[in-house]
Amino acid sequence: MLVTGKQILDHAHENNYAVGAFNVNNMEQVQAIIEAAEETGSPVIMQASQGALKYAGVEYVSALVKTAAEKASVPVALHLDHGTDFKQIVLCIRNGFTSVMIDASKMPLEGNIETTKKITDIAHAAGVSVEAEIGKIGGTEDDITVDERDATFTDPDEAEKLVNETGLDSLAIAVGTAHGPYKGEPKLDFERITTIKERLNMPLVLHGSSGVPEESIKKAVERGINKINIDTDIRMAFNKAIRDFLDNNPDAYDPRKIVGPAREAMKEIIKGKMTMFGSTGKAWK
Repeated sequence: MLVTGKQILDHAHENNYAVGAFNVNNMEQVQAIIEAAEETGSPVIMQASQGALKYAGVEYVSALVKTAAEKASVPVALHLDHGTDFKQIVLCIRNGFTSVMIDASKMPLEGNIETTKKITDIAHAAGVSVEAEIGKIGGTEDDITVDERDATFTDPDEAEKLVNETGLDSLAIAVGTAHGPYKGEPKLDFERITTIKERLNMPLVLHGSSGVPEESIKKAVERGINKINIDTDIRMAFNKAIRDFLDNNPDAYDPRKIVGPAREAMKEIIKGKMTMFGSTGKAWK
């Protein structure tokens, strides 16, 4: 069931829960995510960053996710995460992505509006959903880095202007999270989430959510977050499972036996996130 990001997130917005958006780089991650979604009855968003597409190729990523979606009984969206390159975004649309993110958050507001509007017009003409971002989320994700000193929280007035002038479908906001591993516990601005939600009345996105305490995640969902991005936690589960297996089986050389346990470890992490976000059982509703 390959659907658009808008179809999934509008339902989450209307029913006050969040959908996990999990980054994919290879077949095992795709399998772990789809199995977790099936076992929990959760709608799910599989997303690829520009770095993942450079590594695996847009055609390979698209084919993997499409195959998983065709066999799945739950709604699946294929999303481009943090798209900054116009040609890359168009290439994703041509290869069957059902949702794209245009990240023009480093630009001044007017530049963000102009760029987001251009992508939104193209994507909507092809039946593809659009996510944009306003405010600057700190940390590093692939080739996108925002220094902690340059990170800025989302201004509700600017968010409203961006949405009204572009017609985008979901908005990523900066409220205290960061990409990559945290050095301390992140402090989220819950009142800002509430204010933006009340002003926009649309699906809101939380990036950099790996490592955020469960209590904070649940509170963010209660305040109006509907899409939660997870990458680092999955990578760390993959890394640990591989290392543990090779420590216990130093003579192993079969990639299936080496990577298999990592797939299971990732699936358990993802299932836990889906429960935390409140998406379990929502796939068939």
